Amino acid sequence: MSDSDEEEVPQKVSKGKSRKSKAKKPVKNFMQTIGNRIPKAKKKKNKKKQQPNKPRVSDDDDDEEDEEESEDSEVEMLCISSGDDEQDSTVDKKPKADDNKLPEGVEPTKWKQVNESELALRVRAMRESKAVPAPVVQKIERKQTQGLNNMQSLPRGMECIDPLGLGIISSRTMRLITERTATEPSNNEYVDADLRDKLTFFSERFDPVLFISRIHQFTSAADLEAGTLALKTDLKGWTQQRKQLVKENFDCFVSCKTTIDDIESKLKRIEEDPEGGSSYLETSIQGINSMANRAFEPLLERQAQADKIRAVQGTLQRFRTLFNLPSAIRGNIRKGEYDLAVREYRKANSIVLPTHAGILKRVLEEVEKVMHDFKRMLYESMEDPHIDLTNLENTVRLLLELEPESDPVRRYFGIQNRRIQILLENCTVDHESRMDHLQNKLNEKALLDETWKTIQQDLHESVDGGLVNSQPTDSGSEELDALRGRYIRRLTAVIIHLIPPFWKVALSVSSGKFGKNKSEEKAQGRYFGHSLEVVTGMIHEIISAYESKVQNTFLELEEANVICPYMSDAIMDISKACQAFDAKEAAPASAVESLRSLLFESTKLYIMKLCSWMRTSIDEESRNESWVPVTVLERNKSPYAISSLPLAFRSIMVAAMDRIDVMIKSLKNEATTEDTLMLLQEIQESVRVSFFNCLLGFAGQMEQIGGELGQIKENENGYYSHVEEENLFHHRPGSITDPQQQLLMVLSNIGFCKDDLFGEMYNKYKHVCLKFSAGEDDDKDKEELIESFSAIEEKVLAEYTFAKAQYVRTGATNYLLDAGLQWGGAPAVKGVRDPAVELMHTLVTVHAEVFAGCEPLLDKTLGILVEGLIDTLLSLFHEHKDTNLKLLDANGYCQLMLELEYFETILNQYFTSGASESLKSLQGILLDKATESCSRESDDDDKQQGGTISPDDLIALAQQCSSELLQSELERTRINTACFMESFPLEFAPESVKVAYASFRGSMDASSGVFMGAQAVGSTQRWR
Repeated sequence: MSDSDEEEVPQKVSKGKSRKSKAKKPVKNFMQTIGNRIPKAKKKKNKKKQQPNKPRVSDDDDDEEDEEESEDSEVEMLCISSGDDEQDSTVDKKPKADDNKLPEGVEPTKWKQVNESELALRVRAMRESKAVPAPVVQKIERKQTQGLNNMQSLPRGMECIDPLGLGIISSRTMRLITERTATEPSNNEYVDADLRDKLTFFSERFDPVLFISRIHQFTSAADLEAGTLALKTDLKGWTQQRKQLVKENFDCFVSCKTTIDDIESKLKRIEEDPEGGSSYLETSIQGINSMANRAFEPLLERQAQADKIRAVQGTLQRFRTLFNLPSAIRGNIRKGEYDLAVREYRKANSIVLPTHAGILKRVLEEVEKVMHDFKRMLYESMEDPHIDLTNLENTVRLLLELEPESDPVRRYFGIQNRRIQILLENCTVDHESRMDHLQNKLNEKALLDETWKTIQQDLHESVDGGLVNSQPTDSGSEELDALRGRYIRRLTAVIIHLIPPFWKVALSVSSGKFGKNKSEEKAQGRYFGHSLEVVTGMIHEIISAYESKVQNTFLELEEANVICPYMSDAIMDISKACQAFDAKEAAPASAVESLRSLLFESTKLYIMKLCSWMRTSIDEESRNESWVPVTVLERNKSPYAISSLPLAFRSIMVAAMDRIDVMIKSLKNEATTEDTLMLLQEIQESVRVSFFNCLLGFAGQMEQIGGELGQIKENENGYYSHVEEENLFHHRPGSITDPQQQLLMVLSNIGFCKDDLFGEMYNKYKHVCLKFSAGEDDDKDKEELIESFSAIEEKVLAEYTFAKAQYVRTGATNYLLDAGLQWGGAPAVKGVRDPAVELMHTLVTVHAEVFAGCEPLLDKTLGILVEGLIDTLLSLFHEHKDTNLKLLDANGYCQLMLELEYFETILNQYFTSGASESLKSLQGILLDKATESCSRESDDDDKQQGGTISPDDLIALAQQCSSELLQSELERTRINTACFMESFPLEFAPESVKVAYASFRGSMDASSGVFMGAQAVGSTQRWR
């Protein structure tokens, strides 16, 4: 086809389109590829043609490809139009109306305007033109391909023709087969599906580069150029054939395009108006129908009603008894005449009804509905746990008459079982909801408290933050435990009220008493057909669920609220359940044993929590010592001036042990088997161990407090460390702040516990803590406890005397070294010096403290301090014998001997054997020192006329001074030292002491004087 022909085709197409009434879519949108529809003869012929090797012009651009696609689309339109070969060629139609006729030369716009006969003729003409052989197109000969004529043939399906015409492509190895290769390449080479898809030239993923590089790997350049030229020649020939086909069948193309556009427009109109012209007809018919209904409806209704009334009258007259059955049965049920209602129901079931009588069936359905409600009422009455046995028997009998194949007794057991379990679950759900609600309230309250504290801290920044944080906070644990206690009480009430009646009915059924007055053997068989083990298993499941819920809730109870009645009340509820189940025919034996086991386990857990709370509370109370002495009445006139700590300890012990005593007594009443007795012994042994451990723990706390107080030291100014000074502000009013007096109070607390409190507690709870074996171990434990208290008392007393020994040493140093007296040149002895009296005041202070705070330890304490005083004087003399005490003349010796005898006379009752030995040693050392000093002075001073003084002379001189001055000095200082004689009988005192203190005892009340002196000294000591 030439270029002028190519331009003529689109011009004709545009002329055909201009004749239409409206624009249509391009034809190519409806086309499909028809390459496969070209006659096979032509294709084969074109493949066999060869052309000489000429240089091909490579001017086939994208424009040519678009043109070829358009031509393909037009050819496809022709094929679509020619697919109607199977339809009838002639169609008879009625003449159209005059308004559907069109003038000549105008294309139709509606289907009514189409002349179907003319259209059929045009279609036939197109088919005939399609069968005319196409004119001969210019043939371009191509050069014959080498190696394709004489090559051996391969199996079918194993090869395909190379598009370049150079050979055959093997479908197995995807390699080129030519005359040079002679045979197919080896099949060992594997070709995957992806590579095969890229090498197939009619595939969408065809890769030309890969095709040339693999298929024509060994093909020469000349062969490739020849094959390329041949391929282009074939392509050009096919293009010219398609163009010629379109040119020769142009009218057919235009007609098909017009037909397709008409069909498309009609389809669109159908979519827009699916009803077409029938809507007016439908509206008219509906109007006529409604008018007829309005006119004849009353008449039709009356006729139908009359027919129905006549039919109903006949049915009522025939089955009047049946129609009265529902109301009759309801009346009998309402009156309580259940047997009569059942008899009427049987009568209704015996009536044979005709198959066409629907109203009678509805009457029977109403009867069934009434009886269904009646049966439901009977089953609901069986849910009552307190139903009378006679009523239950009648209910079961009625249900058997109504439902002979049912088992009301088993259903009753199932109903009661489910009801009890549902009640338990309802209690649990209600308890959880209440707990959640209360927990949310507590969380909100805690949040508000934190906010309030923050506001207070912001407003009072100058105030100590500890005072704000020390405010007690309510955690709400008591409210939570109260809910848990109520939950256990509700669970217990469920099983107490529901299980005994349930079990009684089961026993009645099992023993044959249930329904024994009835004569029906069938019913009797149903009564006796139930095993008691089934009900026992149900009750066991209920008790297991109850135990699980109670144990879990009991474990959730806070140990801090163990003194509150929540745990004890829960145990009492469990005990009530045991008593209720232990009654005659109240519950199976296994349920009683399970509840008794739960009681013992819960009681054991409660007692263990009490013991734990007792130890924890004692530890907390010991850490919060108030150091406030209690009154004489509070300590029951005990000589120990204790603080509130021992009384708090006693209250804690009494609170816990009283509850434990009650629980153990309750368990003794319940312990009937060997297992329960063993468990009771284990509980008592645990209580006994906890009792003694609490006492030992309290003693250990006292020892720890004493050790901490013993570590506190005074500074040079007589004050304690800044930490202790700061702690003074946190003490309560009236509390003791001096560490040494606190040590004395610790001693009093230990002595009070050892002498009074332990004996009281042991005697009161001896029956709880006794072992089941012989009582020797109990006495041994008691002795070990007393020994422990005594050992701790010795340790704390050592801390106290060590602290007081520092004062004694200070007084002894002032007396011996810092009094301003030169012992080598002492003046004549005139009496006891003031430093000696001051030294006695140190012991008077200790005497007053110990007498007022811990009188039973007075002698022991002063004995230790007096012995320490003599040892201190002895050590000071040894330390300073070469300095301040290098010389000791006769006057100094007499002065020291007078004052030592003064000390010995006043403190005679507190002198131990060790103190006496130390005093004798000190007197001997002083005598030696004085003799040595006097001998040295006689050697240095030749003018001395007395000669050398012997030790006997010194002793005689000292005795003379004592006889002359001791009595008067005792009388002079009797007020200062009167406290030492109050607790000592005067008849056992030396003669000089008797004379000195006789007048003093007659002139002054001893007790008041001692009391005032003790108070004054104690006040002075506090201010120091």
